[in-house]
Amino acid sequence: MQNEYTPLDADELMNLAERIEHLPTADAEWVGRLYQECLRARMHEAELLSGPVGAEGGGEDSEFEAQLEQVALDAAEWLRTLWDVGYMGAGSFPSQPRSAFPLVDLEDVHKSSLFARIREGKRPLPFPPPTRQGLPWHDLVESQEETHQVDAEIVRNESEQAVAAIIAACPDWGIVEEVVKDRVYIVQHRAKGPLFRLHLNHPAATLRREPPRWTRRIRLQDRGGVRSYTLEWTPADGGVQHVPLRAATWERAESEAGYWIASKHPQMYGQVRFERVD
Repeated sequence: MQNEYTPLDADELMNLAERIEHLPTADAEWVGRLYQECLRARMHEAELLSGPVGAEGGGEDSEFEAQLEQVALDAAEWLRTLWDVGYMGAGSFPSQPRSAFPLVDLEDVHKSSLFARIREGKRPLPFPPPTRQGLPWHDLVESQEETHQVDAEIVRNESEQAVAAIIAACPDWGIVEEVVKDRVYIVQHRAKGPLFRLHLNHPAATLRREPPRWTRRIRLQDRGGVRSYTLEWTPADGGVQHVPLRAATWERAESEAGYWIASKHPQMYGQVRFERVD
């Protein structure tokens, strides 16, 4: 009959300590070290067995696990955006959607404003924002601050026509209009997002956001106590398109409407003001 192993109880373990003391010195040393490791293993096992089960007593563990889950979700959104949109990472460069998965190292995690933006609960733009000294410049297209001090220069073709601008070391600005020759220009980054008025005052320059060119309505509907928001969009071919917005407040409705415009009509993003209609 096969003997079953029965773990030693606490008293038996303590009795072993006394017996080890009576061993020869050469044996007592290595047996004592082995005994201490056994005690540590037993104590660790006891801690695991006595740990919180379920929600009771596990608040801190549950909160930590929830934070890890959120970090995982945020990281997935970050990497998806890197893949689909081609955002910049620290030490890399803007690119179109990629055919090979982008390399991401620890520096990217620490310095990526896109990842920090997602961790703050903000949705990434569906296209890369302008950059300032090599780093994504989200505030330029989203903040309420309208005027910025920048370094800028105009790029002209062989006919001396202004075709592009380099602003804050970003060479991807296009010239929409030359308002005052050699001084004032309307510019837009990669033909997407808000329009800006670039005023050259050598050696410095100012970049000021232009006011919205269009107005669209966001309508609130209340049916049986259920509130919903809809963006009324006017396509180029006429008519009215009703775009449902996933929102519970006016502020979130405007944010969702802006994101929809950025996704569907990026050349108009940041150029539309919203009118609230009950």
